[in-house]
Amino acid sequence: VTTMTSRLTKSQQRALCSQLGNVKLKLLYKASIHGFTGAAFHQRCDSQGPTVSVGYNATGHIFGGYTSKPFNQSGQFVQDDRAFLFAFKGEDLLKYPVTEPDYAVRMIANSGPHFGEDFVLVNRSQAVVYSNPENQYDFPPAEMHGNNLQLTDCEVYHVEDLEKPWRDIVWKSEKRVELMDSIKKYKPINSSVPQARILLVGPVGAGKSSFFNSINSVFRGHVTSQAIAGCSGTSLTTQFRTYSVKAGREGKPLPIILCDTMGLEESTGAGLDVDDILSILKGHIPDCYQFNPSVPLQVEAHGYRRSPELKDQIHCVVFLIDACKVSIMPTKLEEKLAAVRRKAILMGIPQLVLLTKVDEACPTVAEDLSNIYKSRYIKDMVQEVSVRLGVPLSCVVPLKNYCEELELDLKCDILLLNAIIQMLRFADNYFDDINDRYHNLETKE
Repeated sequence: VTTMTSRLTKSQQRALCSQLGNVKLKLLYKASIHGFTGAAFHQRCDSQGPTVSVGYNATGHIFGGYTSKPFNQSGQFVQDDRAFLFAFKGEDLLKYPVTEPDYAVRMIANSGPHFGEDFVLVNRSQAVVYSNPENQYDFPPAEMHGNNLQLTDCEVYHVEDLEKPWRDIVWKSEKRVELMDSIKKYKPINSSVPQARILLVGPVGAGKSSFFNSINSVFRGHVTSQAIAGCSGTSLTTQFRTYSVKAGREGKPLPIILCDTMGLEESTGAGLDVDDILSILKGHIPDCYQFNPSVPLQVEAHGYRRSPELKDQIHCVVFLIDACKVSIMPTKLEEKLAAVRRKAILMGIPQLVLLTKVDEACPTVAEDLSNIYKSRYIKDMVQEVSVRLGVPLSCVVPLKNYCEELELDLKCDILLLNAIIQMLRFADNYFDDINDRYHNLETKE
């Protein structure tokens, strides 16, 4: 693998960053390695958010442009009032702002970065610059590139926002120990309930079984997989399974049971039946019950609990949503999730949403999981899920399951453990409500 090194000096990078706020530059594309073609540029730079594109020629000129809008191949002009072109004079930055923001950037498939009608790097998939000022940008060509339009290289950088995190979180191993201890010591405030029962609900492939495996891994101290997890198109879980997590290999079970269900599918008569959800919430369904998508649970079914106790019921419902699929969630699926939510609300059961696969959804999070609460993109996803499912923002928790890793990761563990703490708090709210209702009934009598 050829390692990419930036041709910009540290001070040139600082000069660019000072124009853009609290950011850092991450190299995405280097024409001398990936090829002077529109295809290579778009493959690495599309949908990557704000970018800085830099051209280099044989006369030593360094010049380029910034856009706050992500590249694509629509063929359209894109409005961007923050776009500008620039050139370096030594270490100093000369800046040429956009004059017609409505036509700031053009999204052309067979070219590299295309600024209005004025300036293109890797024009028509060749190692050349197209330079024709005075439409959307005003720059003196001699000052910018010395009229040498042959490129020796072209680099495109993702502009990473390093703003203050939108949620505070401590990434320290002491924190992991503290979270694990408080989960081990947790006791439901209702003495008739030995373990809080958490129901995991979500579309096929959102990571319900992987979440259980991940929590198990954290407490085992190594990556393990007990629930069947994978990425098939239909639900891999066809039974109602209850999983108890042990504190270590020989340890005693934790005070939490994760209940895994068949995946919700958008088509009718497939995946988990919404009527079965009510039976699960009320505690009628036994462990290892085999779901039948076309027929809801019958009272005659083997092991059906006719009069379940509080310990058999669900104390918190957790929806799992794949962060990569939020914006393309089918309407039918959204309706099924809403139906489950209504049933849980009627029973007063608190609800939490886990946004999974955040590393696949955002490149800065893939690079470093601790960027999760700095990522604008993940924040937008959290807001979108909150609106689409009708849950408060504070009830949406982004995280990453273990799927291909062989070793545990501190940051991954902390996100997973925080999610469990949230569930236990929500279960306690539910027990509180039940105790209050019970107390009110007694006082009325």
